[in-house]
Amino acid sequence: MNRLPVALLAVALGLPATAMAQSGPTFTLIAGGDTSVSGDVHKGAIAPIADLGGLNPDLAGVSAELRIGARSYDKIYGKATNFGVEMAWPMASGEVFGQLLSTRTGSGSTQVGGAYVPALETTLPVYGRFEGYKALSLEGGYRHFFGTGKVRPYVAGRIGTTKVDSIKATFTIPDAAIALNDVPFFDGGWLFSGGADLGLLWSVSEKTSLGLEVGARYHGNISDDDSALGGLGLASINDTGKRTSYPVNLRLQVRF
Repeated sequence: MNRLPVALLAVALGLPATAMAQSGPTFTLIAGGDTSVSGDVHKGAIAPIADLGGLNPDLAGVSAELRIGARSYDKIYGKATNFGVEMAWPMASGEVFGQLLSTRTGSGSTQVGGAYVPALETTLPVYGRFEGYKALSLEGGYRHFFGTGKVRPYVAGRIGTTKVDSIKATFTIPDAAIALNDVPFFDGGWLFSGGADLGLLWSVSEKTSLGLEVGARYHGNISDDDSALGGLGLASINDTGKRTSYPVNLRLQVRF
């Protein structure tokens, strides 16, 4: 075998180890916000109900048509909060990292549509209240730095998986004294996630740095639960859950 390719391969394989030996791994605390820019909590649908008596005995024999509209994450939840930790290992001009990040919101409420009642020739508002969105992401990636000064801009790419907790919803039609409480909506589970980041890292001491990072994230569809919605003819509205968001995070990095 030609010795030159073998020598070059040995040098290439040795570069990451050499770079990592020059400085130790880092530990980072992360906190910030996450704003959804696309993606729906539920889709729209139209479902006839022959007799409202099953939902309110006083309305026995009265028919209606549920007219549900699509509602986005931003409409229902607004901004989420991020908290996480990261371990990173330096390479020649960047670092590889593994990150654990929790994303959470409080519960969210909005008008989700209306119930058209032919007997009254009117549409009664339908409201939905959804449990908070709680997700835990486990992702890894590579961060490339530009320059070696005190302030270093960087770009990063990441891929991983996110576990979203189950979500229940309560639907009400106040004008008809109808309430469907704790309706299973999303079953939750693990889904694909990934994204990219732009950021700045500022060294405030030999072992401590502060950072500001702006990113884009994608999360896939959430497993739905139609055990209650199917009986109302609304099994299709939760066949969604994917979202794209822009997180903005502050970072405190400590080098070992």
